[in-house]
Amino acid sequence: MNLLKNTFLLFCSVFISITCLGQMKFNSNKVIAHRGAWKANSFPQNSLASLKEAVKLGCEGSEFDVWMTADEVLVVNHDGDFMGMEIEHSTYAQLLSQKLPNGEKIPTLEEYLKAGKKQKTTKLILEFKPSKISVERSERVGEMAVKTVHRLKAQKWVEYITFSFEGGKKAIATDPKAKVAYLNGEKSPAELKEAGFFGFDYNIRILRQKPEWIQEAKALGLTTNSWTVNTAEDMIWLLDQGIDLITTDEPELLFRILKDKE
Repeated sequence: MNLLKNTFLLFCSVFISITCLGQMKFNSNKVIAHRGAWKANSFPQNSLASLKEAVKLGCEGSEFDVWMTADEVLVVNHDGDFMGMEIEHSTYAQLLSQKLPNGEKIPTLEEYLKAGKKQKTTKLILEFKPSKISVERSERVGEMAVKTVHRLKAQKWVEYITFSFEGGKKAIATDPKAKVAYLNGEKSPAELKEAGFFGFDYNIRILRQKPEWIQEAKALGLTTNSWTVNTAEDMIWLLDQGIDLITTDEPELLFRILKDKE
């Protein structure tokens, strides 16, 4: 009887695991919405509204930017200042004195991740910003971002990008399984591979100058992405080069081009 019971419980456990994995199906279409899908409907960039719109459009990923306040709260905002307040020199409470144009408050990383976890189709592309104060603070942001993702059990949703080479390496050291891509553009695919990065996410100008890096990265098993690509000409050129992902303020345009190329 105990053998039958244990067998039944094992079957149930395996069935539940397979079912849960089956439900976690992220889109695969190369479209990364830059700061969320904000432009067409005039949503604030990096807002929860722009994240929801990226999910609604069916984007493969929605990119967002993370800074750390003076009291070490990770918040989501593109620029180093929020409504005239320098984020790194302001407390979280001070930032709450202002709101985004749609009435939202500045999201914390925790709030953003919790919102993102409510869906299972769009990846969350977390860019942690280099500190303007010190390299050590950049490393701290990378470490805290990864630890926050783990605490909220959001690893399946999140991939990372950063301009900070040191911060990226700290994130990788914090979680060797973290998928971290580098943004700055001066490192070759071989250098990124050696440092443990998952791939590159380089400005379109860099890849126009060094298109061979796309195939070099692929040969090394690295992912390839380009930012911020807003013209049809650049999108088509990158697709012809075999790019894995394209980060854009115009996800609707990229979807139309992908459809035309089917």
